[in-house]
Parts: sequence; structure tokens; C-alpha cells
Amino acid sequence: MKRHLEKELMAWKGKEEHLPILLRGARQVGKSHLVEQFGRSQFEDIAVVDFESRPELKGAFSSRDPKEILTRLEFALRKPIKAGQSLLFLDEIQECREALSALRYFKEKMPELHVIAAGSLLEFLLREEDFSFPVGRIEFLYLKPLSFIEYLEAACPFVAERLSLFDLQNPPSQLEHQELLKWVGRYLFIGGMPAAVKESLKEESLLETQRVHHRILQAYESDFGKYAKHTQHKYLRIIFQKTPTLVSQVLKFRRIDEEIRARELKPALELLCHAGLLQRVFATTAAGLPLYAHMKEDRYKLLYLDVGLLQTATKVDATHFFGAGILQINSGMIAEQFVGQELLAYNAPYQNTPLFFWERTDGGQAEVDYVISVGSDIVPVEVKAGATGSLRSIQEFLKEKKGRLGVRISEHPLSLHKQVLSIPLYMMNSLERFVRKC
Repeated sequence: MKRHLEKELMAWKGKEEHLPILLRGARQVGKSHLVEQFGRSQFEDIAVVDFESRPELKGAFSSRDPKEILTRLEFALRKPIKAGQSLLFLDEIQECREALSALRYFKEKMPELHVIAAGSLLEFLLREEDFSFPVGRIEFLYLKPLSFIEYLEAACPFVAERLSLFDLQNPPSQLEHQELLKWVGRYLFIGGMPAAVKESLKEESLLETQRVHHRILQAYESDFGKYAKHTQHKYLRIIFQKTPTLVSQVLKFRRIDEEIRARELKPALELLCHAGLLQRVFATTAAGLPLYAHMKEDRYKLLYLDVGLLQTATKVDATHFFGAGILQINSGMIAEQFVGQELLAYNAPYQNTPLFFWERTDGGQAEVDYVISVGSDIVPVEVKAGATGSLRSIQEFLKEKKGRLGVRISEHPLSLHKQVLSIPLYMMNSLERFVRKC
């Protein structure tokens, strides 16, 4: 499975001056596989230092001299590591603080060597007060679950290629539109976790993908022991198990557990967000750019890491799922999760930008599911169940903010009517391109 982030890695390799890369993302989104595949295809050799499977390699980083570090690693790995020819991959780097600190010395004393580090629980180390991070000497990249288009490229390259050719002047036919919606339906059930996608490509029964989802969810809960010094296990487990029923709703801690105080649950929620398992969508007044300058930090919705995991966590039955309208399940919650996940997937990979929604609380209720910025425009994005639905909130937003364009994401075909651009679910990757052209 090809990941679009590989293009960023290719550009990085071609630079004369390059910083070490720190690849961030939740467990099992494919970080190690991506780097190893990139290393094998673009370098003569890749030297993999996995601090989880080979903890003894931490000893190589007791020195701050990159040459001495490489000498020790070469001896342990039994092969040379040559600048310009080898990629040095430091995996699960959160297990070795010294290795993370050493990245600055590779930049300063051996800039010609290509180094990529990755870690799933890295966020906890970066937030420790006594840890000194080499700011300005490392380039960040973020990896998410496979986007819909990445899934489609793996499952049916022909359809993915054809999809890239459509635009407002040449929209899909009704037959093509319906077939593409079927692919969205499959993705909503499978999700973008690489192991689940891989299983779906080799098995006729999609039920096998749910078994993969169960294994991933169980692995995440097993990881909670690694957060033990930060908070109690039970709060992490309570929030993680309850969140699937709360997606797309403004969070009220009493909905998680009426008997536990918010101040006890908040630290656990923060940890789950740092681990990448949950994502907050913050309310914003959208009074101007940047959007985060006008956000309300204490008012937010939650998204799950992956729509496929969400389906399994909410115990959606496969037979019922494919027999119903793909956006009608769970009152449209799945659709809102999908759109949020897609927006995150197509964000610039070197930024970990939060998502936003808009609500009016005075002069009548109105809410827009997502608000994004495209160039100098603030664009409201509504997710609608089915092909129809009221656009009152978009219209009120555009009137109040004097906006130029609003976007509806639904099963409706690609079209532009007055100030509303209708984008079908399968074209989320082209949202920004279409908005700029309108």
C-alpha cells in the first residue's frame, strides 16, 4: 500500500540540506512500514534500530558523538552505515531519551546522513518537564490512518485514477457516482488502519477486518499500562470505551460517567489525545484567521482515531451496515467522523492542525459541523445524511460572516448552486482544489 507521505520523504531525500525527521502518529498507523519501505526503495541499505525489540542498542547513545554512535551501531547491526547510501531508522525512539536528544548532533556534526526517527508514545516524553528537546534541528511529519483515496488506490487503482479526472465541468455520471458511493461504504466499514485494509484486500469476507479491529483496540487498551505514572488505568479505559457513543457531540463529562468528576477525567482525556487515539474538534467563533486564535479551548467534540475502529467499537453489524444507507447509521455520526478524519488526512503533513466547528448561541441556535480555511477564505462545511437536507446553518454562517462559499458533504452529486458547493463523500481529497476554483 502506497502512502502519500512518501512524496514528502522523497522531497526530503533530494534536499542538499535536510534535518532529521521525527515521524509522529498513533500506534499501528503504519509508520515503521512506511519508513522501511521508503528506505529499501530509495537507499542502498536501511539500518533499523528498534529500541523495543533490541533495548541493548540504547547503549550506543551514551556518546554525543555521531561517529562514535554509528561505530557502535555498525558493530551491533553487523553492517556499515554510510552517509548518502544508508538510511538510519530509529524506531520506537521514545524508549531511548538519549537517542532523541542525539538527533541534534546528527544535524550539527553529520548533516549528510539521512536519519528518520519514529515513536507512537512519543508525545508523553516530549511533554516531560525535565526533557530538553532539540527545537529547530528536527523536521516533524505526521502520519494518519489511510485516507479514502489511499484505500481506493490500494483496493482498485483503476477507479482511483478515474476519480482523479473528475471536476465540476466533467462530473461523474450517475452510474459512476453510485459505484463510488459503494466504495465509500466499504471504507466506512474497513477504515484506514493498514492491518485492516490489508486484510480486506485478501479476504472476501469483511468480517475478518472486524477481528483485526478488535485486536487493535485490545492492543491500545493494553498500552494504558504505559501511561500508569500519569493517571489511573480505569479513567483511560472508561473514556476510551465510552467515546464511540459520543462522537460528533459537544462533550459533557457527565455523559462519560455521572459519578466521576470532570477534573479526574480531563487528565485521562488529554493522554488519549496525546496518544493520537482521540481528536478534539474545537468550537470557534470564526471571527477571522487563523481560526485557532478564536477557538474555545473548553468546548469541543471528540473524534475517534479511525472510522473502521469506531464501527467495531460501537458493535455495528456488517449485515445491517450494508443494508442501510451509509450515512443513516448512528444518526449521521459515522459520516461526521469520516469527514473529520478525511480533513485531518489531507492537512499538510508537517502540521498537527486541530479541527474546528462553529455554533451560534445567541439569537437562535445554528451549528456548522466543520469550519476550514482555504487561502483567505473561511469556509463552513456541513455533513448531511443522504443526498438532501437543510442548509440553513451554512446560509446563516455565510450571511453573518459575509462568506463567499459554503460546502456540503453528502451523497449528493458534485455541483455548485449559488453559494453552496456540493461535494460527494468520495471527493474529500479534492475539497480544497474545488473551493479555490469556485
